[in-house]
Amino acid sequence: MSIIQQQFTVSFSYPVIFSRDVFAPDNPALADAMRRGGRPHSRALVVIDSEVASLTPGLLERISRYGEIYKEVMEFVAPPFLVRGGEICKHEPLEVERIQALVERHKICRHSFIIAIGGGAVLDAAGYAAATAHRGVRLIRMPTTVLAQNDAGIGVKNSVNAFGRKNFLGTFAPPFAVINDAAFLETLPERDKRAGIAEAIKVALIRDKVFFDFLYAERNPLSRFAPKAMLGMIKRCAELHLEHIGHGGDPFESGSSRPLDFGHWVAHKLEELSRSEVKHGEAVGIGIALDSLYSHRLGMLGELDLFRILNLLETLGFNLYHPALSWLDVDRALDDFREHLGGELSIPLLEGIGCKIEAHEIDVALMKQCIEQLAERAGGQGSEALSALPGEGSAGSRNA
Repeated sequence: MSIIQQQFTVSFSYPVIFSRDVFAPDNPALADAMRRGGRPHSRALVVIDSEVASLTPGLLERISRYGEIYKEVMEFVAPPFLVRGGEICKHEPLEVERIQALVERHKICRHSFIIAIGGGAVLDAAGYAAATAHRGVRLIRMPTTVLAQNDAGIGVKNSVNAFGRKNFLGTFAPPFAVINDAAFLETLPERDKRAGIAEAIKVALIRDKVFFDFLYAERNPLSRFAPKAMLGMIKRCAELHLEHIGHGGDPFESGSSRPLDFGHWVAHKLEELSRSEVKHGEAVGIGIALDSLYSHRLGMLGELDLFRILNLLETLGFNLYHPALSWLDVDRALDDFREHLGGELSIPLLEGIGCKIEAHEIDVALMKQCIEQLAERAGGQGSEALSALPGEGSAGSRNA
């Protein structure tokens, strides 16, 4: 037997740019990003979330005018292509196939660009199309939701749903650039603004107590979506996510640990069970509440820390329970998550705020009790329900 061992390293680098009114004539952010490609002139296909287009009057005209102003740098090969926003664009293969067909029709090559403008679902679908056409067309993301700007739109993953499973098909493909335009957030419905804050709470809980303290101190301004508080939240959340991807040792998730998936094992199932009635960020909020309560019931997370977590979520307007949770098969959900992780179950839990551990076994009976407690809390007990939580006294010393 003989073996030829192959080994090589590929370095990835991409900017996450914070700007405003990116298609204003005097804003060169997009043109400058495309110049990084090393070519004096590049062709591009613009894909845009139809909901974003309807909420932003004149956007399509501004995009066209921007291309004319910077025609020495870029050529938009067609008018912006509108795709349906939300999970529907990930559920149905048609949207991805239509983008790929446009790539072929307009001779978009590997050195050309797909510019994807929209929420996380549209960025996922467009990113999957870009990654699979020609084995990879350059992708510039323009996230238009809070969740996309601080989480989904800045990472290295893309995916679509298949076989009734969320994110079953996908690739790891870093974007060429990400441009966060603060102006897009102003047209968002409040529900979408709120949903995106869940990812910030998640990353603060597992990585940065100081950031959680900021979120808690700013909970009232954040509940009103005050611009200064929102921008601070988005930037720090994005920074922590990028730090984990770049320096966490496993950017393409070859192992089974998913520290950024805190609260996600149940969130993905809740989205499926509710047929996407529950938005991803809303589902993550419920997942955070459930796994925090479970951590407390194990004696790891102190009573005061649990109170602050649930109080923050509720002050921001999150519901901590949804009726679809009553249909959850916990055993099957954990098995599906184990498969998603690669065979070994690894669930992030909290030993304190900013301090997580990986659990490889879950007490299913106890988890079901935690779901029942969230249902009781949602039934009107509110914050007073904390006084009824069993075992809280033994964990109180862990708040120090």
